[in-house]
Amino acid sequence: MRFNRLDLNLLVALDALLSEKSITRASRRLNLSQSATSGVLARLRDYFRDDLLVQVGRNLILTPLAVSLIEPVRDVLLQIQRTIEIKPEFDPATATREFRLFASDFVSTVLLGELGRRIAAEAPGVSIDISPTTSTPAEQLERGEVELMILPRKYMSESQPTELLFEETYTCIVWTGNTLVGDTLSLDQYMALGHVSSRFGTSLTSFEEHFLKDSGYDRRIEISTTNFTSLPHFVIGTNRIATMHTRLARMLACYYPIRLIAPPIAFPKLEMCMQWNRFLDHDPSHIWLRKMLLEIADAEPARTLSTPMVAAAPAGQVLPLARERKSA
Repeated sequence: MRFNRLDLNLLVALDALLSEKSITRASRRLNLSQSATSGVLARLRDYFRDDLLVQVGRNLILTPLAVSLIEPVRDVLLQIQRTIEIKPEFDPATATREFRLFASDFVSTVLLGELGRRIAAEAPGVSIDISPTTSTPAEQLERGEVELMILPRKYMSESQPTELLFEETYTCIVWTGNTLVGDTLSLDQYMALGHVSSRFGTSLTSFEEHFLKDSGYDRRIEISTTNFTSLPHFVIGTNRIATMHTRLARMLACYYPIRLIAPPIAFPKLEMCMQWNRFLDHDPSHIWLRKMLLEIADAEPARTLSTPMVAAAPAGQVLPLARERKSA
C-alpha cells in the first residue's frame, strides 16, 4: 500500500532503523538480510531526500530529520496496530489475549500473583508476559514493547496516562536469631549494622536507597542483589539488616525466619503507579485489566508499622496523595 508515493511497509523498517541505529540489529529485528535492509534504507533515503543515518567512525548517527521522525513514525505504527487489534467488546470468559507487563519481583509477588489467580478463574484464554526490570522502561512502553508497567511514580513517563495503584511503607527485617537487635531499632544501631540492598544498574535504584542517599545517610552495604524477594536469604544466619516494602516483608515472614522492625527513619510512602500507552486508553480489554489491578490493590491496603521519627530531612516531608489519573 502506498501513501503519497511512500510504501507504507517501509515505515516498519524505518522505525527499526531509527530505534536500533544499526543495519545489523535492524535486519535481525525485521528478519531480513543485511543487504535487503541496506536496500530498504536506500529507498527511504531516496524518498525523504535525506541520509537519515550517517556513518561516523564505526557508528551510525541519526540526521536531524531522522530524529524528528522517531516519535511520529512510532505513533503511526502503534495507532495502526491498535486500530486493527482493538475489538468493540471484551468478554473475559471467551477472549484470547496476551498482556505484556513490566514489573519488579516485588509487584509480581504482592499484586500479580493474585492477578494470575483471577485470570485463571475468569479469563482462561488470557495470558500474561511479565518483563524483567530494565534501565529504560518508559522507552519500552512508548515503543509498544510492553503495554503496561507498574513502577514508582518517579519512573513514570510524562507523556503517557498514569494512575496510582497503591501506596507502600517500609520496614526493616532481621534474622530471628539476630542478637544485636531487639524489638526497637535506634538510628545508631541502624547505621552500624551491615545492610543488604537491592540495586538495578545505574539508572534504576530502589526507592529506599534513593531516599537515604538524598537524605545524607551513608549505610554500610555488605551485599547488593538485583531483586527484592531474595533479601531475606542474605539476612538469615547473620546480624545484617535489610530495609524493604512492608507488604512484601509481611508475606516473606510467613516463610522465612525473619523479624519485622520499624525503621528509625521516617521514610515517605512509596507511590506505586501503573502506566500504559495512550493508544490503549479506550481498549476494552485493557480497561478490564486496569480495573482488575485496581481492585486487587484496594483489597490489600498497605498496613503501616509504627515508625519512630528522627530529625526530619526535607526529602521526607511529603504529603499523602489521593488517587489521581493523569492523561497524556
